[in-house]
Amino acid sequence: MGGWRNAVQEAAGSKPLFLTIYATVIVGIVVSSFYVFSAIYSPSASTTQSVSTSWFSSPPLSQNGVSLASGQSINISQPSGTASQPGSNNLRPIWESPPRTSKMPPLKSFSLTKELVEERAKDNVIIVTFGNFAFMDFILTWVKHLTDLGVSNLLVGAMDTKLLKALYWKGIPVFDMGSHMSTIDVGWGSPTFHKMGREKVLLINAILPFGYELLMCDTDMVWLKNPLPYLARYPDADVLTSSDQVVPTVVDDRLADWKQVGAAYNIGIFHWRPTEPAIKLAKEWKDMLLADDKIWDQNGFNELVRRQSGPAVDDDSGLFYAFDGNLKLGILPESIFCSGHTYFIQAMYEQLRLEPYALHTTFQYAGTEGKRHRLREAMVFYDPPEYYDAPGGFLSFKPSIPKSLLLDGEHNLQSHFSLINYQMKQIRSALAIASLLNRTLVMPPLWCRLDRLWFPHPGVLVGSMTRQPFLCPLDHVFEVNVMLKDLPVEEFGPAINIREYSFLSNPLLPQQVKESWLDVQLCQEGAEDCHASSNTSRPGLLRFPKHSSEETFKTVFSAFKDVKVIQFSSMQDAFLGFSDKTREDKFRNRVKRYVGIWCCVDSHTPGHIYYDMYWDEKPGWKPAPPQTPEDDHPPF
Repeated sequence: MGGWRNAVQEAAGSKPLFLTIYATVIVGIVVSSFYVFSAIYSPSASTTQSVSTSWFSSPPLSQNGVSLASGQSINISQPSGTASQPGSNNLRPIWESPPRTSKMPPLKSFSLTKELVEERAKDNVIIVTFGNFAFMDFILTWVKHLTDLGVSNLLVGAMDTKLLKALYWKGIPVFDMGSHMSTIDVGWGSPTFHKMGREKVLLINAILPFGYELLMCDTDMVWLKNPLPYLARYPDADVLTSSDQVVPTVVDDRLADWKQVGAAYNIGIFHWRPTEPAIKLAKEWKDMLLADDKIWDQNGFNELVRRQSGPAVDDDSGLFYAFDGNLKLGILPESIFCSGHTYFIQAMYEQLRLEPYALHTTFQYAGTEGKRHRLREAMVFYDPPEYYDAPGGFLSFKPSIPKSLLLDGEHNLQSHFSLINYQMKQIRSALAIASLLNRTLVMPPLWCRLDRLWFPHPGVLVGSMTRQPFLCPLDHVFEVNVMLKDLPVEEFGPAINIREYSFLSNPLLPQQVKESWLDVQLCQEGAEDCHASSNTSRPGLLRFPKHSSEETFKTVFSAFKDVKVIQFSSMQDAFLGFSDKTREDKFRNRVKRYVGIWCCVDSHTPGHIYYDMYWDEKPGWKPAPPQTPEDDHPPF
């Protein structure tokens, strides 16, 4: 593969007439010979005027902004001198689409060349991510955050033609990786996932010889603050990398203390300078991975750079010698270049009163759906307008948790499960009511006492800044990917759509949703103004009896079918239960699959404990790992 790098260099210096053709042929033949990818189609969504259009469709965007919700638009940074078509002399601002009447340029014009990088680079730095069409919404979110920060020196590598065309028509700077990858999600840890990682190594080896600094990013991360000034503080570094460190090594914004970083260096965010030691590392890393397709790219990187650790380059910078003793390496601080753990679980940046630069969705569960949901919980993911105004409207409720369950006693398995089960029972009722009323359920905030990890641990990682209790991501308890899956209606009843707990606080929520609201106050039947009727005690407020039946819910709330948001004061004793036994059986069959596991108990195999949506129907239920192999299955 060293021939690819040399060929691209040679092409960059050749006559312009043959430049793009030569580079395309070399890249296409060599790269596509190594990899075939597969994955899951992500629903499309739109950036144009109407709620009914798709965010990922190709019509040109408004010059002044991307319309994300009816009557609302988000400003898009439009730096001057930026291009959406590679190699074009008529450079357009990012997000400004080509005219509808124009034709798609030939694929060869999207080749990765030195000239393309030169057009995009600023202060000799280029920021790059790559992916296939399955991650289109992640890529648009990634670009949007950078342009909102005033950063335009970016490029996106397209691993399939469908993504390349879609990004071109959105006005996003894109190049063809020649991967000929399919358009679906490959899944973490799969053979194709590992092959996909090798594309990253090939990209680094292709770009570094052009002479530009490279900030390489995964698509499942977002930039919250412009990182370039921070990276410029360390001009002597050959490589700056993020890490999976969960115990803080510094309490300010200095580089992490490399002597204390025992966790893996994470290659989802790292910065390369085109120095001789960096180019040497990139080549050796590439050769290692191409020689053995079983090596995970991140493990290979760690193995190489950890051949030598130290000494420090100097007394102040935080850089140290690594790899061959000549590479100057720095570890980005774990508190502000956040992993999924330091951001979502520990909120380390918040506790240290620091401003985070980046958020990477590591340390999470439920696959790509889990990553997307976490970014939505943090309100940093950009969805199409229709996401914020779903047909049938929304249902939400205010969870009620006794102080004793949340705060009292020891933080242990029993107290953790008591807290979770109490919340789960309320969520179960809310799912049933949402199903009856054909509404999308806004999930409540979920509180945990213990962390979830995939290896034995004491409940909270020693030395971390995890507070107990803490607001935990939905994927800590619920199988988000199952909740979003299309299950057969004949077996599982109608689908129940969900939204993240922060949904109703999202600035992208359109005004027509905010203004169409009904508060439902549960009350004891027979009390004043408490009766099964659609008569409101005052505008926007309905007093509704506890222990109401399926028929009562349907009858009363049919009068409010046009109200966008119905919010219950509580779910305690709200629903008496289904009268339709067949429907109840299907509902139970569905929601039993919605919950996951807590993991992992020390000194026990298996160490996981299954959550049970119907724990309260099993007298004497206690949290315990399976005692026999026959018991090791979900509770359905």
